[in-house]
Amino acid sequence: MKKTIVRALSTAALLSTVYAGTALADTYKVEKGDTLSEIAGKYDTTVNEIKTANGLKSDFLSVNQMLKINVASKMTQLTKSTTTTTYTVVNGDALIKIANRYHVTVGELKQWNNLDSTIIYVGQKLKVSASKQTTTKTTPVKKPVTPATRPQTTTATTGVYTVQSGDYLGKIAGKHETTVPNLKALNKLKSDMIYVGQKLKVPAKKAASTPAKPATPNPPVKTTPPKAPAKITPVVKQPETKEYIVKSGDTLGRIAGKYQLSVQELKELNQLSSDRIYVGQKLKVPGTQTQAEPTVDTELTAKMIVSAKKLIGIPYVWGGSTPSGFDCSGFIYYVANQAGMEIGRYSAEGYYDRTYYVDTPKAGDIVFFENTYKRGISHLGIYLGNNQFIHANDSGVMISNLQGAYYQAHFESFKRFY
Repeated sequence: MKKTIVRALSTAALLSTVYAGTALADTYKVEKGDTLSEIAGKYDTTVNEIKTANGLKSDFLSVNQMLKINVASKMTQLTKSTTTTTYTVVNGDALIKIANRYHVTVGELKQWNNLDSTIIYVGQKLKVSASKQTTTKTTPVKKPVTPATRPQTTTATTGVYTVQSGDYLGKIAGKHETTVPNLKALNKLKSDMIYVGQKLKVPAKKAASTPAKPATPNPPVKTTPPKAPAKITPVVKQPETKEYIVKSGDTLGRIAGKYQLSVQELKELNQLSSDRIYVGQKLKVPGTQTQAEPTVDTELTAKMIVSAKKLIGIPYVWGGSTPSGFDCSGFIYYVANQAGMEIGRYSAEGYYDRTYYVDTPKAGDIVFFENTYKRGISHLGIYLGNNQFIHANDSGVMISNLQGAYYQAHFESFKRFY
């Protein structure tokens, strides 16, 4: 958690000379509070691409540092996304991220790849577009037209369908015996994007035609006609939603990812005109959180806790990741690897991006804090249970209580490694 001015300035001076500039690259000047994740999001690229382009070996940034953003790589990626039909999963990916990148829904990705859940793994090959189906055109046989009769023109009737979780245009079109282009034209849609709760016009089911009665020479006997059955109004099941209260550090992207939505779907569900949200705001979200909470490897977490407690009292060293001294993220790196989990050396933000949210924390989960010595995710430790956690603080490796006023004020979330 410590940082010296001399080190920050020298690092900025060193890295500012790396980039000379080309016609196929852009530059970005690091501002106070910036992170690689935020910058990657601004430029629609990834943290690894920025680190590779700038020769960075860690996620550490300094104010006024000049970063090279490889536009050529981005252009190549965009070109590939329009021509390729498969995608290889990389570290940090989630189905919602891949779906947004290729402008499809999570439901479509799961259907095309026969997935039963949203869990994916690094190196996995995913189909990102539907396989093309060829149809054979047949020439209809022309029927002779009888001059005395004209075909009657009827106005097509429509019904209303409410979009449910997992729906996409192809699925809805199949249900109502129509095509995606017809469905888009009927609803004046410019894209395939739909959202839960949206009302769509769909073709009404065709009623069976009644043959004309033959002429009867004698007048029919008067009978009391049976009563017509009462009209039954179909009950359209509304998608189940629940309330989510915005907490400190939340963004629309973070909330949307948690519930397997795109940001646009979340905005439309809550009738938001901008991405601005505030602490305490109540948002509608799907009733069931679709991202499965990972299970706990109790043997691994037990080893982590035992290893962590053996290090109590070791002094704090900025950037340290050995028993001679630790910073908060170096402590997590050392303890996890000692327990048998092979993870890389990242900053607090780096570990934050490589973990799942959990609503019910268990011993061995990671607890994150924000806005301590800098804006955003800035500190982390290992949860021990009973509101206690172990971490590398300014005073060295120690056990602290989450009920303390300082940690309550800066608490962000509990998360669990992938």
